[in-house]
Amino acid sequence: MTNRNDIIKFCNEYLKADTFNDYCYNGLQIEGREDISKIVTGVSLSKQFIKKAIDEKADMIIVHHGLFKNQLGDPPRIIGIFRDRIKLLLEHNINLCGYHLPLDAHPEIGNNISLARLLELQDIECLNSPFYGDIGYVGDVKDQITFAEFIKLIDNKLDTHSYIIAAGHEFVKKVGIISGGSSVEYSSAFEKGADTFISGDIKENVVREVEEIGMNFINAGHYNTEKLGVQNLGKLVSETFNINTKFVDIPCKI
Repeated sequence: MTNRNDIIKFCNEYLKADTFNDYCYNGLQIEGREDISKIVTGVSLSKQFIKKAIDEKADMIIVHHGLFKNQLGDPPRIIGIFRDRIKLLLEHNINLCGYHLPLDAHPEIGNNISLARLLELQDIECLNSPFYGDIGYVGDVKDQITFAEFIKLIDNKLDTHSYIIAAGHEFVKKVGIISGGSSVEYSSAFEKGADTFISGDIKENVVREVEEIGMNFINAGHYNTEKLGVQNLGKLVSETFNINTKFVDIPCKI
């Protein structure tokens, strides 16, 4: 067995968790048992996910979307579905760890760099977000590919069904990536020369805006653009501590 605090210290330091101004606490959010022999990882905390972790006899859960400030209110109240989730975790003495922006931004295992590598982008550079800092990436496609072919590639790689706006060039050359709820960040990628932007959501105003600047837009889904980072973190923790970890996939089209 491995001590809980050793795992958390490793993750916090590796992800530089304390350097982010985030909507949640990055690290241990709910304390459970001290000795860890099984970890379950996933994208988003839910009652369904917790029950699967219980079935797996997990001592610790590591997710990308854990508990956020706005879910508990200000001042905080533990009521409704969040009370039920927390109750399940406490009853089974399971640790909950959440890493949000640190898992989007990390240059080795993060969601965005992982997407860029999955698509085999070349000459990858950091993409700055006015809201979150250096969190995304922009890079050139490896081989000539049409936008239609590029969409099929993404859908196959991520097992998703993208919502697209084909307002740019027929052939994709430079791609900007910011996972999750980032559709309004398309302009940052456009300023870096990207003709195509990959996001995990779409806002109504973005539709007309990308049409007017002539940019291709791909909403590959919030869940599906953010499932690589936590899988990578689970593998890293498993290798570092020789501990059993398992990624639990609860598919979500959004």
